[in-house]
Amino acid sequence: MASLGLNLEEQKAVDRFRAAVVEPSMTKLVIVDFWATWCGPCKALSPTLEKVAADYADKGVILVKIDVDEDQFIAAQFQVRSVPTVYAMFRGQPVADLTKARGETELKQMLDQILAQIPVEAGAAPVQDLVPLLAMGEDLIATGEAERAIDVFAQVIEIAPDNAPAHAGLLRALIAAGHIEEARALLAALDPEMAKDPVFAQPRAALALAGDAPEPDELVALRAAIAADPDDFDAQLALANGLYASGDRDGAAGLLLAMVAKDRAWHEGAARTRLLQIFEAIGLEDPWVAATRRKLSAVLFG
Repeated sequence: MASLGLNLEEQKAVDRFRAAVVEPSMTKLVIVDFWATWCGPCKALSPTLEKVAADYADKGVILVKIDVDEDQFIAAQFQVRSVPTVYAMFRGQPVADLTKARGETELKQMLDQILAQIPVEAGAAPVQDLVPLLAMGEDLIATGEAERAIDVFAQVIEIAPDNAPAHAGLLRALIAAGHIEEARALLAALDPEMAKDPVFAQPRAALALAGDAPEPDELVALRAAIAADPDDFDAQLALANGLYASGDRDGAAGLLLAMVAKDRAWHEGAARTRLLQIFEAIGLEDPWVAATRRKLSAVLFG
């Protein structure tokens, strides 16, 4: 893919594509799935592509997903006009259009035909080929498909048991799916040296905040206590914790921001501290976190 005359963002897109697709395709057959979060057929096809890619990993096949909304430049280079669009690539070039292969049997038949004609290096994906799988797992968490993300990260761990980002991704996927105790057990069982890796800071923070979601009557009681005494910050903090554990991060953040605005010094800034813990647990790069941090800044410095 030519890179002359590109702006900075386009060059970054090309570099990502080279690392995720072109370089692995020098020895492997790369299935490139152009998809979108709003595309129903894409979501229906994804499990089939992921299963077949996993079944054919030992034959030298890997799967890379490209979100056409996030990588519009790459999608344009491939003249993608609808999604899903699926190509098989080898040595940097498309060798087959797999878009019409919706069923697992049909897709495997097409792959068998392709693999019989090209010198793909069989065997599990080498470590450098794990980047697309890790990115896939992250995308699944971001789109609310944590259960599928668990399977993807578990697959990476089977290939590379010492891969710290894969273990951290599995932890975050388990937490997102509500498997809190399983995540705690996994974190406790980590190799002590691996556990020192900074990638585990976020899942640790998430587990520190995670708890059993309160019963509805507990939240009702807390709301009643606050209604009776608007200055009952202990009840407000407990309600914020309960809302977050129930999955209502907007409600939790709104309550904590109001507490900061009313008395930022309460309990040595406990409300602000809890907000910062939530930010760390979700991830500082998350768009929701960025937006809520701006709200906190406006309260503190506005």
